[in-house]
Amino acid sequence: MVNWMDALMINTVTEGTMNLLRSVGVFKSKTDTPPTTIMLKAPLWQLAQEAGPFVRLAGLSGAAAVILGAMGAHRSFPETEGKEDLRKIFETANRFHFLHTLALVTVPLCRRPYIAGAFFIAGMGMFCGTCYYHAFTGDRKLRQVTPLGGTCLILGWVAMVEYESWLDALIVMFTVMTPL
Repeated sequence: MVNWMDALMINTVTEGTMNLLRSVGVFKSKTDTPPTTIMLKAPLWQLAQEAGPFVRLAGLSGAAAVILGAMGAHRSFPETEGKEDLRKIFETANRFHFLHTLALVTVPLCRRPYIAGAFFIAGMGMFCGTCYYHAFTGDRKLRQVTPLGGTCLILGWVAMVEYESWLDALIVMFTVMTPL
């Protein structure tokens, strides 16, 4: 058997009238309406502060990249015995420094910002730092650390992707890096 009240509520005019009467207080609504919470807009700088020090570190890193870029543009690089062009090594270091500084700005938007940020900071230090050192001095003694820094930079990018586990992320990374 069909309830006559349900049959009346199918009509949009009747439904609108009933909603008006409920809002005025003539009829009680069937269910209690949940309380409305009003979210205040927080300034973006406060939201970034909650995700750690990465925006500030990116600011310092960007300033350092500009300073080092200016130094490299106005200096002469030492002569090397091989075919190695120290200016190209410097330009690679400076380009990676700038790109990963921008990546560091976006780290607070990640699900796990501390993991991605730690990899980016370590990678910039080990990759860009050793390239800068080699380009400015011509000394190759720290070049063994450079691939480890590059690996940290790759892991920083992988950490920004949302995976169920680190094992899944490593499987994807090694699948991409393995030649066919």
